[in-house]
Amino acid sequence: MMAVGKYTRVDNRRSSSSYWSTVTIVLFVALCLVGVWMMTSSSVVPVQNVDDGPAQEKKAEVKQQVAETNYETNTQQFEDNQGDLPEDATKGDGAVSLAQSQNTDNTQDNEQNKSDDGSTENGESKADDVDSKNVDRGSDSETGERESSSEGNSEGQGDSEENSNDKKSELDESQKKSDSDDGDNKSEENSGETKDGEKTVGDIEQKVDQSDNKESEKSSDDQKEDGQVKNQNEVFPSGAQSELLNETTTQNGAWSTQATESKNEKEAQLSKQKSEYNWKLCNVTAGSDYIPCLDNWQAIKSLRSTKHYEHRERHCPEEPPTCLVPIPEGYKRSIEWPKSREKIWYYNVPHTKLAQVKGHQNWVKVTGEYLTFPGGGTQFKHGALHYIDFIQESVPDIAWGKRTRVILDVGCGVASFGGYLFDRDVLAMSFAPKDEHEAQTQFALERGIPAISAVMGTQRLPFPGRVFDVVHCARCRVPWHIEGGKLLLELNRVLRPGGFFVWSATPVYQKLAEDVEIWKAMSELTKAICWELVSIKKDTVNGVGVALYRKPTSNECYEKRSQQEPPICPQSDDPNAAWNVPLQACMHKVPMEPLERGSQWPEQWPARLEKTPYWLLSSQVGVYGKPAPEDFSADYEHWKRVVSKSYLNGMGINWSSVRNVMDMRAVYGGFASALKDINVWVMNVVSIDSADTLPIIYERGLFGIYHDWCESFNTYPRTYDLLHADHLFSKIKKRCNLAAVVAEADRILRPEGKLIVRDNVETISQLESMVRSMQWEVRMTYSKDKEGLLYVQKSMWRPKESVTIEYAIA
Repeated sequence: MMAVGKYTRVDNRRSSSSYWSTVTIVLFVALCLVGVWMMTSSSVVPVQNVDDGPAQEKKAEVKQQVAETNYETNTQQFEDNQGDLPEDATKGDGAVSLAQSQNTDNTQDNEQNKSDDGSTENGESKADDVDSKNVDRGSDSETGERESSSEGNSEGQGDSEENSNDKKSELDESQKKSDSDDGDNKSEENSGETKDGEKTVGDIEQKVDQSDNKESEKSSDDQKEDGQVKNQNEVFPSGAQSELLNETTTQNGAWSTQATESKNEKEAQLSKQKSEYNWKLCNVTAGSDYIPCLDNWQAIKSLRSTKHYEHRERHCPEEPPTCLVPIPEGYKRSIEWPKSREKIWYYNVPHTKLAQVKGHQNWVKVTGEYLTFPGGGTQFKHGALHYIDFIQESVPDIAWGKRTRVILDVGCGVASFGGYLFDRDVLAMSFAPKDEHEAQTQFALERGIPAISAVMGTQRLPFPGRVFDVVHCARCRVPWHIEGGKLLLELNRVLRPGGFFVWSATPVYQKLAEDVEIWKAMSELTKAICWELVSIKKDTVNGVGVALYRKPTSNECYEKRSQQEPPICPQSDDPNAAWNVPLQACMHKVPMEPLERGSQWPEQWPARLEKTPYWLLSSQVGVYGKPAPEDFSADYEHWKRVVSKSYLNGMGINWSSVRNVMDMRAVYGGFASALKDINVWVMNVVSIDSADTLPIIYERGLFGIYHDWCESFNTYPRTYDLLHADHLFSKIKKRCNLAAVVAEADRILRPEGKLIVRDNVETISQLESMVRSMQWEVRMTYSKDKEGLLYVQKSMWRPKESVTIEYAIA
């Protein structure tokens, strides 16, 4: 039935009184409507919550009416266009943390003025897809897809326009919400795992939390505290363009935002967690040079004998310390490489005893506020490079930097030999004991030269068998010839078949009675183990003689020996077993099978870095579940992408200040390989409870060591610039005290040193709480699909309260 009031005809047959009565009523109602319209019309839009933005975007008819009636509008558009932001500021649908962009100039381009359009557009942008193959549990993926909603204010629209389009607005808003939901579903599908557990990878990928967001957070909090409605004509100031989704000027009325509420709750939880870690300073005899497993005086005093240097070996406490090692007074940021090779700050390693004892041999001298290294060592007072070149002249097959890439330097002193081998593209694993020579390997590490504190005592060195191209001993004071040559046989274990032993001790060139006796004993021993004396020459410049021996490449000599002394090790003796394994006076046979490791010499450097080792077979399953050769290649490609896209370019690391790097869980050495063009060296650590991939690392021309992270590492405090831990902490916290491992990381790392952790979000959150409680600077956090990244920097802070470690008091 048709509405009477709408379509009724005027009947002439009606009375004139009725007619005029009707006209009067209509005119009265019209006048009332005009009055109401005049009273309610305004050029100012009522306060609007930012959540109303999407509905405003669809009101095309209202916009047109505003334009046609010449209503003045004054708006600004704020788009988080990812293309104008740094790649490392990308956010996605993972856990979100507010951050401030580092590039305010670029974000200015996002601001657009529109005279007729009073609303902003919803801009979507997707993070760059690095297309990484995930080779580690699908957890190393770093992808981010980001949808950023633009925010703006509309002006010059009256309430009558709002009311006249209510139905249309509701329909449009409903449609927009539906479209948005569809887009979100599609985004989730695209950001999920691909086949074979692979995921796409973005640079710094989804969750960014940089330290410089403090100002933006403060601004947001100040606004919230006002609790008052902003000026209704206010638009986004240009300064807001430097904020990444940070609500500093939007109108929220009396309500706080979910982001602010969640942020405050997170900070409250972190503050509560921070109080759980009561760090104290270590009060120990060693002071700022404390190495827990080497300074366990309680264990050292209980030793039955020190004849075989047992007191220089590892004696780890049952409960590792959770205290922090003090920093020497006057400590400064380390001098950068290569200047550090020549001089270091005295107060960073404030020891003068070595300079007093070895100064005449040009080891180290005190020069003002520096410690300088004018020569090289006892055997090359006039410089290591001449000595290095003299060795190659004596035996050209050494071929530094080509055939010879990784060497072991025994009794290294301040490691000048290894320091100058960098000029010949050679890596030297140098070691010396923590003894009366006082911090010699600490000098080396402060100079930017690889070194560890270790001794040839009663146990095997923490390296696999058959991995070093050359072993070097320059007056290293090791009694190679005693007890059946047990110590020299340990070198035989770690030396590659066909590798060289370079010996430049006094028995080679001096004729004192003791030297002559040692030379005779060494000659008999080296003959018995089938080492060939390739060369013996004297370096007239440095005044030393050098003997070079070569390990056999077959078992023929072993089988022809008239006396089987030293004996061949039983087949049950694994030459790769090296963690707390006692030394044995026996020799391992040379591998002869074509596909057995050690039967062939590696490719020349640098080809060996990228070449899959010949002994990795497709029938073997790799660490990440693929055939071993494929696993190896995928790991390398993965780390090349991560390093180039994130670590080198996206995280703000000043790599010129980075020299000593440790990969705390190295696997195939892919991380170190990806840094090959950077002027750093990487200590690759393979945990004793993980797959034994350390031989692969050496095959690539890199080096590393076995270690148990439930114990302290054999290095002095403050010796590494950057620590990298890929899914390490989540594994070791199942059997280790996580607080002790974090304290160990603090001990190893230099002040202002960096720690990069990739792990599950639970572990990342736990670690973040710990490092914040040590007042480290959290430079970046990221999370996606229960996986996360944490990038932090150590501070100079030390606790005021101390705790005495009884077993470390001499």
